[in-house]
Amino acid sequence: MFSRRRTASLTVFLLGLAASPTNATAQASRQTQVSTQSMSAAQEAGKPVYTPAETTIIAEIKTLRSTADAERGAKTSAIAAEIAALPGGPSKLRLANGLAGLSTEGDFGHETLQNVATTLALALEQNPIPAAADPGGSNRPAGPYFELAQLVRYEHVTTTLKDPEYDRALAFLISDEKEVEKADFTLTDLSGKAWTLSSLRGKVVLVNFWATWCPPCRKEMPDLNALAHRFEKQGLVVLSLSDEDRPKVASYVTSHDLSYPILLDPGGETAKSFHVEGIPKSFLFDRNGKLAAQSIDMRTQGQFLAMLAQAGIH
Repeated sequence: MFSRRRTASLTVFLLGLAASPTNATAQASRQTQVSTQSMSAAQEAGKPVYTPAETTIIAEIKTLRSTADAERGAKTSAIAAEIAALPGGPSKLRLANGLAGLSTEGDFGHETLQNVATTLALALEQNPIPAAADPGGSNRPAGPYFELAQLVRYEHVTTTLKDPEYDRALAFLISDEKEVEKADFTLTDLSGKAWTLSSLRGKVVLVNFWATWCPPCRKEMPDLNALAHRFEKQGLVVLSLSDEDRPKVASYVTSHDLSYPILLDPGGETAKSFHVEGIPKSFLFDRNGKLAAQSIDMRTQGQFLAMLAQAGIH
């Protein structure tokens, strides 16, 4: 999982790939010397330096979001295989983690997710990240461990990785789930109506975190709107929370004809209490207020229906 705000961090990741220097085009001895000097300077500056093979993979990763959904699973698996064939090291891990962040933006098949998880586990095995000293902080494991742990726990893939940092990441997820189940909020929607999560016992409640600038968020919202109305008589309540300014949120909601409750989360305080480190992200609570399911990224309507079934909505 990427750090705070998954989609924003993914954008930074892709921009970083585009800006990163390579030594791909050196032909003559002088060109090679200049390229080598550039690589050394970049390394000294702490910037990632990519080989020609890695640069090719970067270009492929950057086109995933523009790939048709029907083709995206096969393309993602092919990229995972290319990454797996790279020598171990920080660049391989960076690419494997970036691909994992894109692989969950919809339903591209369990086999695809398994290929991505296996590649990420291999990259971590070849380039493990030691626990960082973080006095006074949360001392949470590095992001790639969380990415893998979430794939295993929430996307139901498997891994053979043996690493205490992976085990710690999994333990953090379980601990976060317990805190989310206890979390509560009172927030107002765009019409000024207040919604309190704990007062909705007896309903099935889907709490969704999103933003107007987030492409995967925008892609799933029409389905959330449709599901909210389709299952309203069965007691489903869908609440989408944004920490953006009211005018921006209201303008988007009006222009896209969304008619289910959209709540404002000033400062993202509720998102923090739900341990939201990337969006979109959804949590499903059953009629007793228990956490029945959660997503780590964008869901299709079919995936949302599978989630709702876990809380008795059919």
